[in-house]
Amino acid sequence: MESLNANLLHPRQRVGESMPRWREADGGEALRLAAQDPAAVLATVQDADLRGLGGSGFPVWRKWQAVASEAPRPDKYLVCNGNEDEPGTFKDRLLLEETPHQVIEGALLAALATGINRIVFYINPDLPRSLAALKAALAQWQGSDMLEQASAVLGRPLTMTLVPGSGHYIGGEETAAMEWIEGKFPFPRGKPPYPAQFGIHGCPTLINNIETLANIPAIVRHGADWFRNLGIGHATGSKLYSLSGDVLHPGVYELPMGTTLHDLIFTHGGGLLSGKPLKAVFTGGPSNTLLTPADLDVGLDFESLRERGANLGTGAMIVVSEGTGIVKRVAEYMRFFAHSSCGQCVSCKTGTATLSRLIERIDTGRGTADDLVTIESLCRMLPGSGRCHLVNGVAQLVDSSFRHFRHEYQQALK
Repeated sequence: MESLNANLLHPRQRVGESMPRWREADGGEALRLAAQDPAAVLATVQDADLRGLGGSGFPVWRKWQAVASEAPRPDKYLVCNGNEDEPGTFKDRLLLEETPHQVIEGALLAALATGINRIVFYINPDLPRSLAALKAALAQWQGSDMLEQASAVLGRPLTMTLVPGSGHYIGGEETAAMEWIEGKFPFPRGKPPYPAQFGIHGCPTLINNIETLANIPAIVRHGADWFRNLGIGHATGSKLYSLSGDVLHPGVYELPMGTTLHDLIFTHGGGLLSGKPLKAVFTGGPSNTLLTPADLDVGLDFESLRERGANLGTGAMIVVSEGTGIVKRVAEYMRFFAHSSCGQCVSCKTGTATLSRLIERIDTGRGTADDLVTIESLCRMLPGSGRCHLVNGVAQLVDSSFRHFRHEYQQALK
C-alpha cells in the first residue's frame, strides 16, 4: 500500500514493535539531533509547514509555540490523539500497529521542543491490535537510553503513559479527551480557555494526531525543504489517504499531498467495482462534504479542497458508484452521528436526532415537501451552536448532499 517514495509507511519503518529493527533503520537519530538544539525542532516544523493531520489542518507550529511559551503548572502535557473513530478513517491504527516507535519518537521530539514532561497516548479502546503494539513498544522505551537522554535534555523526568479512550466517538474531540484523561465523562469543554493555557489538571496541554506526530522524526532528520518538496504544487509533505467504498483496491495510501482525486481512485485504487461510473465521494470522512465526478481533477490538500467548498478532514475518501442512493447513505451516517452526540448541547442532541429522523422518513418514502424545508432550515441554524464540531459536521454533510443531489431527495418524495 505504500508508494516508492513512502515516508511514514516506508518498509524500513514498518517493523512493528521491534525496537532493534527500528533502530537499525535510523530510529532514534532524530532524537539525537534534537538533543543538541531542542528549540530548532519547532523552527524546522514551522519551516516545513506541517499541518494538523487529524482533520483541522491547523499549522502545527502555532500549537507548539503556544505551549512552549507557557510555564509548567507544575507540568506540561502532550496528548497523542489516536481515538480514530470517524467512519472510513483507518490510517492511525496502521501507524500504531506497524510503526509505533516512529510515533513515540515523534511525541518525544514534540515534548523536547515545547518543554513537555508528561506524554499521554490516548487510543481508541476498540483497536486491540493498536493498543497491544503500542503497549509493547512503550515497554521497550521505559528505562531505555533514549528516554533517559531525553529526560536529561529536558531537565526533568519525562513520563509516557497509555490511556485507552472512552469508546465514544465524541471522545476524539481534544477537550473531551482531556476530560477522560482526568477521569471524567468525555464532554467537550467550551473555549476559551484553550488547552495550551488550561488543559489537563489546569496545565498547558498540547494535543496532536498520531499521523501528525509520526511525521516529526523524518522532518528533523531530513529538513524542512525535503518535507515541503514531497508535496505537489503549493501543498507540502505526504498524506495518508484512507480509501474505501466502491473501489477495487481499498486501503491506506501514502501519497504526495495534493495528489488528485482521480489518481487516488483510478491509479491507486484501481477504479470502481464492476466498472461502474463514479457518482460521489465523501471527503475527509462523512462529517464533511461530498465531491462529484466534476471534481476528479481537484488536488487532495487543504487549500485546493477548500476552494471547492470541501474539506480534507482526516484524508478519508469514501467512494460511491452509480446505482447507490445518496439519501440512503446520508441516512446511515446520520444514524451514527445522532447516536454519537454526547447530549451536553441541546441543539446538537435534538438537532442531529431530528435531521436523522427526517432523512430516514424521506429515504423510506414517508417524507413530505415540508420535511425538505425543515432540513434546510436546520442546516442553517445548527452550525456553531455546539461546543464541538459534531453538529457542524452533520449540517455540512446534509447541506452538501442537498447541493449536489437535491433531485434524489425530491425523487424520494414522489
